[in-house]
Amino acid sequence: MDARSVSSRLRELVKFLGTVQGDLSNVTGPPSLLASSSVVEVGHCWAQRPAVFAAPALESNPEKRSLLVLRWFLTSLRSQLYVNGAPGVSIKKPLNAFLGELFFASWTDEENKATAHLVAEQVSHHPPITAMHITEREHGIRADGYARVEMTFNGAVNIRQVGHALVHIDRYDEDHLVPLPDVKVRGFLGGCMYPEITGTYTIVSSSGFVTEMYFSGEGMIRGKRNSFTARIYNKNDPKKVSIYEASGVWSQGWTVKDSRTGDVIEVYEVDAPENAPAPMDIAPLDEQDEWESRKAWHGVLSGMAAGDMRAVLAEKTKIEQAQRQMRAREAAEGVKWEPLLFRSQDGDDHDVFHKLAEGTGHRLWHEKTKGVWRVDKNRVAERQAQRPYRSSLTPLG
Repeated sequence: MDARSVSSRLRELVKFLGTVQGDLSNVTGPPSLLASSSVVEVGHCWAQRPAVFAAPALESNPEKRSLLVLRWFLTSLRSQLYVNGAPGVSIKKPLNAFLGELFFASWTDEENKATAHLVAEQVSHHPPITAMHITEREHGIRADGYARVEMTFNGAVNIRQVGHALVHIDRYDEDHLVPLPDVKVRGFLGGCMYPEITGTYTIVSSSGFVTEMYFSGEGMIRGKRNSFTARIYNKNDPKKVSIYEASGVWSQGWTVKDSRTGDVIEVYEVDAPENAPAPMDIAPLDEQDEWESRKAWHGVLSGMAAGDMRAVLAEKTKIEQAQRQMRAREAAEGVKWEPLLFRSQDGDDHDVFHKLAEGTGHRLWHEKTKGVWRVDKNRVAERQAQRPYRSSLTPLG
């Protein structure tokens, strides 16, 4: 598809979005603007560099552990937000995950002897909520997160992620509360959509260190796309003096300095060969369960690969209609859908969050996310060894 055709389709999409009232999160985009992956895969961005994920567990200094968690967070942003795109290449909309959709994958860094495992499930469709669990067992670090996505349109698509992630390091019994930033998708009229994070966010460590991040973007007069600054300080320091500082462009690269000496301690380039993601390891299609994402969307993904948009639309519609019928049947029979691998907990009992969030801008919003979602590790072990996951029931009914 040439640039003029893409630009024309984007303008048509703008007109359509302008007629939609309220939340756009379950609105289906034109097939030509869809990504070749589902929302349920979004956690891959946190797991695809296993040595970066594991690094905080290997560091004895707590202030440096906070710096390494920041590094992990920043390295995840481009693949998380530039879906099927890159700076200068228009992003696409992920497929809307269906209720019960699953994704299992792992990434191994042979040189650094680190392997990250990802488990994700779409635990709610209305509203759309995705839960994920990442673990690196060798070094004892894990991340648990969930997000409800809310989307509105006012000339740009505004994406609000309601939820959070917690990183836990076993060796130090240390937790880090990690935000899920809000995003604006811009560039519709220019024919090249791109993501922009704006505002201030914090990562809070149970060891007492706070990472404050300020994101800004391209403006009419000044500013550079995907810009940010960050600093780390000890919350017990009345003056909140910076220990480390970072600044740059999260989609391209940044510089990290020791604030006390002014020394540059890292220059990170996203596209440097040594920073490339590890290969993703997933089961072959014929070994996947019907509820696993790549198996369920195979017809759609095949159509995309062949450039056959009619096939994409037909296969996608087949799943969507089957899901609507399934929900109608459950409502008629009074059946409540139960997630397979994750369980919802009462937000008032989420002590780790409340302790870390005290005095910060973090809010739990558990009433909007049907509680706090955490993986049931016993269920993961049981289900991965026992297929089919839902007996004779498939996403098609």
